[in-house]
Amino acid sequence: MDIVAAHNLVKEYGIITAVNNVSFSISPGECFGFLGPNGAGKTTVMRIISCFLPPTSGTVTVFGVDVTREPSAIKSRLGVMPQEDNLDPDLSVLENLIVYARYFDIPKKTSIPLANDLLAFAELQDRGKMNIKELSGGMKRRLMLARSLVNTPELLILDEPTTGLDPHSRRAVWDKLNQLKFRNTTLLLTTHYMEEAEQLCDRVAIMDAGRVVTIDTPQNLMTEHGGNLENVYLKLTGRNLAD
Repeated sequence: MDIVAAHNLVKEYGIITAVNNVSFSISPGECFGFLGPNGAGKTTVMRIISCFLPPTSGTVTVFGVDVTREPSAIKSRLGVMPQEDNLDPDLSVLENLIVYARYFDIPKKTSIPLANDLLAFAELQDRGKMNIKELSGGMKRRLMLARSLVNTPELLILDEPTTGLDPHSRRAVWDKLNQLKFRNTTLLLTTHYMEEAEQLCDRVAIMDAGRVVTIDTPQNLMTEHGGNLENVYLKLTGRNLAD
């Protein structure tokens, strides 16, 4: 069974069609990426899969469950790492994880060792008592990744996971995501960074103006169209990713 399956997905905001007749599926253990500029519809698709937005029409199932019928059953099995920093600045690094665990009814006696294990995974084990404001941008992104793993999700959704990071910090996040791939966690991400997609994704969907232009492996796309993924995007859509 596919982890995610979308058929003829449409999302409209008044007269604006943000997602236009999109279909795709994601297999267990796959890293699937959405590529495209701002306004392409990537984040909207992710929010529908995360059960934060209802589709206007079409169907989306996650773990075989329709997103409009049993969203709570889906959310309990998801991990979400949003693009924006929404860590609690009034709590320490460790407390951010312990408090977040309450949303999944994880008792404190379990959440404390779990939080410490996740900090070790994120290489933040020596930062547990620090305030969020004391962390660098790269540390915050790694902490948000750790927080998204509190409930041991079967599907991890990452919206621009390395936006704003320097190359060293970006590669540190890639390393953690590759470790999760090795554990057979299913990953779904959006990114502007073509190198990121080449490094992480088994398949990518290139989006433009709410539509999926193509879905294939990065290597197949680069072999068929020549050059790197950014060149592929330019060739298929006629514009740069920065547009």
